Amino acid sequence: MIIYTVKSGDSLYSIAKRYGVSWQSIAQDNLLDDPSSLVVGQTLTILQPETTYTVRAGDTLYGIAASLGVSVNQLMRNNIILGGTTSIRPGQILNVELPPPTKGTMSVNGYAYPFIDRATLMRALPYMTYLTIFTYGLRPSGSLIEPEDEPLIDIARMYGVAPVMHLSTLTEEGRFSNALARQILNDAALRERVIENVRAVLSRKPYVGVDVDFEYVGAENAQAYADFLRQMKEALEPLGYQVWVALAPKVRANQEGILYEGHDYAALGNIADRSLLMTYEWGYTYGPPLAVSPINQVRRVLDYGVSVIPSERIFLGVPNYGYDWPLPYVAGESRARSIGNVEAVEIARAQRAAITFDETAKSPTFRYFARNEGAPVEHEVWFEDARSVQAMLSLVPEYGLYGIGIWNIMRPFPQMWQVLNSEYTIYKVLQ
Repeated sequence: MIIYTVKSGDSLYSIAKRYGVSWQSIAQDNLLDDPSSLVVGQTLTILQPETTYTVRAGDTLYGIAASLGVSVNQLMRNNIILGGTTSIRPGQILNVELPPPTKGTMSVNGYAYPFIDRATLMRALPYMTYLTIFTYGLRPSGSLIEPEDEPLIDIARMYGVAPVMHLSTLTEEGRFSNALARQILNDAALRERVIENVRAVLSRKPYVGVDVDFEYVGAENAQAYADFLRQMKEALEPLGYQVWVALAPKVRANQEGILYEGHDYAALGNIADRSLLMTYEWGYTYGPPLAVSPINQVRRVLDYGVSVIPSERIFLGVPNYGYDWPLPYVAGESRARSIGNVEAVEIARAQRAAITFDETAKSPTFRYFARNEGAPVEHEVWFEDARSVQAMLSLVPEYGLYGIGIWNIMRPFPQMWQVLNSEYTIYKVLQ
């Protein structure tokens, strides 16, 4: 796979001619709505398949896979245009074999809300190991706030993707609650009730385990949180379930702040089967314009994380979103708008803005002007593209990590799946 950055004067035809492929295949593999309109600085993934197959009348994807000795899942992964479906048409050219991945094997976990667009979900599932469904919240009584998760569980298992239950301190009002975390963690009866309620869910729904995500825990509750996770592990491990934990992006043990102090990396990371390091949100809604996951900062978290947690238990958090900030940034007043990565390129196209790439953060960015009540307002956008994804994914083999956890898969991002599929073998726990 080639990652190409569009330059001034480029057309899809000229790029295709340079690499000996058809412009139609580039448009298809990048899901381009308007192949005639490219953005300077935009990335394109260019696949160079080793074998292809032209669909004939009467063919089915299952029949093609059987005749060629490959899996249906492989055909779905190599042909993102299929959208994770078996729908094909005569004359369609399918990528059968791509050059084999050379950068290793990784597990891929993606987070999704129950209301995810089904087409977006099905396009993503062929590239995933796990699907974690957000979220089972908590009430002060220790009872669970149950999402409508059955449809997503069923779809995930149809694709051979292992569903994971997500448990958080999200309240019925939709907020993470420090008070609720403190109440549950410091009450032995409540802890037992929560664990029993989790066990009950796992006994009646085909989840493979639970991902525990208690945020804003507080330093005074760090030990209680570790004790709670250990109790959860002791209750669920004999039944064959995994217990995961989500950790704020710390760079040292004594890092200050309500997000960090209650997350004891050494204690939690050595109890849990897997730990997600939430390596995103340097750029966030209320902060100044920054890359969401600047790779130099991500490395600092990993350097600390692998020093106290076995690297083979760690998921690297990967963001699937960006932000659009109005300028000038004013602390306490400015608010960035969350956008998708495909949407970011569409904004750049509409505003005739050129995309640049920050080599320190390994992240694309651009600025543009838009009118607000008649007055021009400058905006700054940071997002992800094939280059930034490639840089993030390369950290998995470098640090010996288990894989990645994508927050989240609610928005389409075909280039992420293309890079992942071309460079890595995706581990499957369900066959």
